[in-house]
Amino acid sequence: MSQSAARRLNRAQVVDEAFLAHLQALDDGAVRPPVHGNIAPADLVEVFDSQLASRQLDLMARVKRAENKVFYTIGSSGHEGNALVGRLTRHTDPAFLHYRSGAFMAERYRKLDGLDFIRDTCLSFAASRLDPASGGRHKVWGSKPLWVLPQTSTIASHLPKAVGTALAIARAGRDGHELPVPVDSLVVCSFGDASLNHAAAQTAFNACAWSRHQNLPVPILFVCEDNGLGISVPSPRDWIHDTMARRHGLTYRFADGLDAAGAYAAVGEAVEECRKRRSAVFLHLRTTRLMGHAGTDFEIEYRTPEELAAAEALDPLLRTAEQVVARALMTPDAICQRYEQLRQRCLEQADRADAEPRLSHRAEVIAPLAPLSTDAVLAEARANNHGGSANRPESQPPRHLAIQINRALADLLAKYPQALVFGEDVARKGGVYTVTKGLSSRFGPARVFNTLLDETTILGLAQGYAAMGYLPVPEIQYLAYFHNACDQIRGEACSLQFFSNGQFRNPMVMRIAGLGYQRGFGGHFHNDNSIAALRDIPGLVIGCPSRGDDAALMLRTMMAMAQVDGRVCALIEPIALYMTKDLHEPDDGGWLFPYPPPDQALEPFAARVYHADASDLLIISYANGIPMALRCAAVLEQAGHRVRVLDLRWLKPLPIAEVAAHAGGCAAVLIFDEGRPDGGIGEGLVTAMVEAGVADRPVRRLAAADCYIPLADAANLVLASEAAMLAAARDLLAPA
Repeated sequence: MSQSAARRLNRAQVVDEAFLAHLQALDDGAVRPPVHGNIAPADLVEVFDSQLASRQLDLMARVKRAENKVFYTIGSSGHEGNALVGRLTRHTDPAFLHYRSGAFMAERYRKLDGLDFIRDTCLSFAASRLDPASGGRHKVWGSKPLWVLPQTSTIASHLPKAVGTALAIARAGRDGHELPVPVDSLVVCSFGDASLNHAAAQTAFNACAWSRHQNLPVPILFVCEDNGLGISVPSPRDWIHDTMARRHGLTYRFADGLDAAGAYAAVGEAVEECRKRRSAVFLHLRTTRLMGHAGTDFEIEYRTPEELAAAEALDPLLRTAEQVVARALMTPDAICQRYEQLRQRCLEQADRADAEPRLSHRAEVIAPLAPLSTDAVLAEARANNHGGSANRPESQPPRHLAIQINRALADLLAKYPQALVFGEDVARKGGVYTVTKGLSSRFGPARVFNTLLDETTILGLAQGYAAMGYLPVPEIQYLAYFHNACDQIRGEACSLQFFSNGQFRNPMVMRIAGLGYQRGFGGHFHNDNSIAALRDIPGLVIGCPSRGDDAALMLRTMMAMAQVDGRVCALIEPIALYMTKDLHEPDDGGWLFPYPPPDQALEPFAARVYHADASDLLIISYANGIPMALRCAAVLEQAGHRVRVLDLRWLKPLPIAEVAAHAGGCAAVLIFDEGRPDGGIGEGLVTAMVEAGVADRPVRRLAAADCYIPLADAANLVLASEAAMLAAARDLLAPA
């Protein structure tokens, strides 16, 4: 490859050399810029230094990647104007940042003594175990003392939880909740222009507009860093302005991030307006993108040399250097010396970071993902569960599932003043199935409230409230609706403890009405047996009770897991069992259970066993499958067969040890999975039995068809049925 061809590919070298050449032109007097902007000298010099440090970190990453010492090359070059946002906000303003936020972070690091921006960033680039942001799990912008909550691939999925955080800060002053940040804090949320088109971004803007329409304060500063590109796809000219300038519920402001001196006042006004008015401000920050999307991105493949040269001529460091020199704050030679000093320091710190230990054991990697302090969780779950009521529910007659969930929620709202229940229709209506009936009138509309009809907003709010010390219990009205917002749990909520090395957490108990067997009502959107998307989420706890007392106990335990360990939990509530009262015969009341005493809780990931001494056949199931299995067991008992039934109760993690132990004690095993054959729980159970060495007996697995659930009686043609369970059991029990 010729030298000229190499330079075309190595745009980092081009940008670096162009900056040094510009300094020479300033020194020679070839460039004589006029002074403009009202930025104070000290502010300008420090902002410039932060921009220089960020640039040298980008250049270092390109060099050290070739030496296999750095594992991330998405840089901030061209976006250094965000240093102004870092300087003009406080270190206690929670920040959810775009990945091109190096200069912002350099400025925020100035706000606390004893922190080293370059060292910490090099540790993160090197995936060192000593990285204070993520402990070596990912290159993220994050800092607990600086209130930067780590984001990974921020393609707008962080915007909903940023809005939730702003709403939580605003409401704390009204309800007396003690915030971990000052009450006049605002939230900073930055993203690229292409991310504006993402559904999650539109959800966040809509939530702001809706909140403003309801006269609710939303102190959030959206910072759209507009470089005109989404990797290789250009944003249409004036798209950001024309889309957002007249957006209801948002105040639009523009600042030229390519000119730090000129933009200082505009950024300051946007920050001050957001903080004082406690309303959402959209700061449109002009930037450019230098050196490609990442180190592996060769822009010459999709941008002409003329386009690249034009973008590089906009380098914000050139403009800041001009103003520093024009004001006689530094000479070009002094700037060059500082630039090279920072280059050397970044390279040296990168080498030091490479020499530091990295994560080397599986347990070490996983540790912050799913903490479980069993003893502390059980102690918390068993404490103060009386709800402050003179008529204790445990002294009332046995009731069905929906009532017992309602009672448990009431007790938990009384136990935890920071707990909030919210979702679509949960307030005055009490939810579609009246599960939350009466809670709003008892605890007030500030603690039990309706939300927008949007699951992404609901789960974004849950994360934001949790970040500010609340204990949210969001409701997703139907399991099928969860899939609309799955990434808020998979990509955001469950990843936070992992990518912050346990420093940040967003505890919650997400309630989801789901599963089938509703006598044909509702079709696939109201009868959904797809749990694979939930079970695939790392660190998520999933419970699925079949009876009312277990549901109450499970809620206590889940709330304790959230409170003690910061866990994200999902409670799948089987709709068809909400109102079920009978088991074997009409009016037998066989599926009504007493409300559990206040000192009881459900041990995490423990199953329930019926007929534990039976050994002819083990039926393993959950939710709707349990009353079916008990009826089948009763029929088979009349024929002289003894059937044990195992209610999993927990779908993630599965109670594998109990499954193996009970399977080993029975002559045959029938797994009844009301989910689908692929992605349900049946596959995992069979695998667990094989691995435990107890699959040497007849094993049968029943599941629903790989099909959506249709309306009316056709639903029975695709769901796994009680008749099929009984037939399979008889087949397994038949003499060989």
